[in-house]
Amino acid sequence: MKAQKETQENNFFIKSSILVALFLLTSICSKAQEQLIFPFQGGVTIMNRFFKDSLTVSPEIVQKKATGTIVLKFTADPNGNVKKIIIYYADDYLLTTPVIEALKKSNHKWIIPDHEKLHDFIISFTINFNPPAIETPALAKEVYRYYKQRHPIVSVNQVPIDDVTLLPTIQVDYNLPQ
Repeated sequence: MKAQKETQENNFFIKSSILVALFLLTSICSKAQEQLIFPFQGGVTIMNRFFKDSLTVSPEIVQKKATGTIVLKFTADPNGNVKKIIIYYADDYLLTTPVIEALKKSNHKWIIPDHEKLHDFIISFTINFNPPAIETPALAKEVYRYYKQRHPIVSVNQVPIDDVTLLPTIQVDYNLPQ
């Protein structure tokens, strides 16, 4: 009789322990999900649409048939304002101007974790032109000329990163004039 009572108490203790562990795990998981919210208001689709609508490819980029990648680090404050922009890499300085202007238009759209006063993000942009249906040797020559004359921006020193969120690449395509 006494052994049966101890077995029941042990079973009750094990069930209680499992229940407490489940509650703890659930609270930890919900806290982790709370911190993993996408940092742009509306999510990744809205962010892509915002930058594609906000980024205006300059006539100089179109004329030179410029293409390339830009990698920026920027800091956002609790109000979602962009505070500081650093160019980590750019295939050409010409490509950075419209990207930085579009990033400045994204004020009040960034969400940072509650416990932080500032948060850093790394975002990359790829700018390309849509190739015409019929490619000509003249087009290939112009693209090669741009490639030879471009002025890349490259970080040559160590870059401090600390806590940073890497965002998905924004791809922007533009049409060449006919």
